[in-house]
Amino acid sequence: MPFQPSVSVRSQSSAIGRVAFAVPGDLNTPTGGYRYDRRIIQELRRSGWRVDVLDLGEGFPFPNRPQRAAALGRLSAVPADCPIVIDGLAFGVLPEVGALECLAPLNALVHQPLALASGLGHMQANVFCESERAALEAAACVIATSESTARILMVDYGVQCERIRVVRPGNDPVPAARGSADATVHLLSVGSVIPDKGYDLLIAALAGMTDLPWRLTIAGDRARNQAASAQLDADIAAYGLGERITMLGAVPSERMVELYMAADLFVLPSRFEGYGMALTEAISHGLPIVSTTAGAIPDTVPLGTGLLVPPNNVAALAQALRRLVAVRDERQRLAVNARAAATQLPTWQESAELFARAIEFGSTWEFNPPKNSRVGAQSPSPTN
Repeated sequence: MPFQPSVSVRSQSSAIGRVAFAVPGDLNTPTGGYRYDRRIIQELRRSGWRVDVLDLGEGFPFPNRPQRAAALGRLSAVPADCPIVIDGLAFGVLPEVGALECLAPLNALVHQPLALASGLGHMQANVFCESERAALEAAACVIATSESTARILMVDYGVQCERIRVVRPGNDPVPAARGSADATVHLLSVGSVIPDKGYDLLIAALAGMTDLPWRLTIAGDRARNQAASAQLDADIAAYGLGERITMLGAVPSERMVELYMAADLFVLPSRFEGYGMALTEAISHGLPIVSTTAGAIPDTVPLGTGLLVPPNNVAALAQALRRLVAVRDERQRLAVNARAAATQLPTWQESAELFARAIEFGSTWEFNPPKNSRVGAQSPSPTN
């Protein structure tokens, strides 16, 4: 729904119940971050909020000058009595947003600091870090999707704890996985094919386990990083694992349920996760987990539901996988614990209620962003 011009004066109460939710590009992009955005928007609307979705355009987090200018122009058109939530994929590279005179209360939604993405050079990581730190100074409220991300924002980005609200992803009620119907252990991995997910580590670990009966299915968008997708295909071919591994690409939600139901073990050797929604989905289905200790994963995977190994450690990953593939009783023990842990996970309705409180906090708290040369300054051009 397009915004209508507004001449009303911003007040503490007029903004409550309406929000502009700004996302870069297509809201239906098949990633965990966009799915989080979609579900929060859906639940806010169900609870009576008017949510105006604002497309900031393509190119993020590497917008060129015209793309950046267009995004700032769209944000400037939001009525002053309507708070704004800006997804961190765009917010972190728009430090100029704090200088927009007519802007409504700003809420930054941070799934993962941009500088922590795998595969960035040192210079690009520094560019992202400085840009995001400057942008966050202009946010009345910073919404993090995990306690781990909140800690990073406080320690590394200087965000005051009183400005941060943690809103974890919600979960839907799902049936317990029935597992495979044969003697082969079916492994499932879910996530876009990008360096962060560590698929190269997974293939290397499985290459030394051809003596065990397993099959792997990978479900995730292959279009986000063409180089990572090509390398994954090359690794599978080099290790001669083509007959054991199925690559599905992006999968619709109804098909995902079928994949979880047929799996025996969930594996995600991520180099970093700001939360890890696929992990909690697997736990909800009662699947044992093999993952890493990177980022928010130790906070996401409850004790006793899986085996966590150091990131970038192929030997430790292979050892954990071998243990669970070979020992059915161990998988079943972890599966029972996972189903018990699933009962404690928040629902999407509960997460949306916390999100609404965060918006209300950002709209009512007397916040004056620091006046310095960084806020509102032109962000540096990204380097590749």
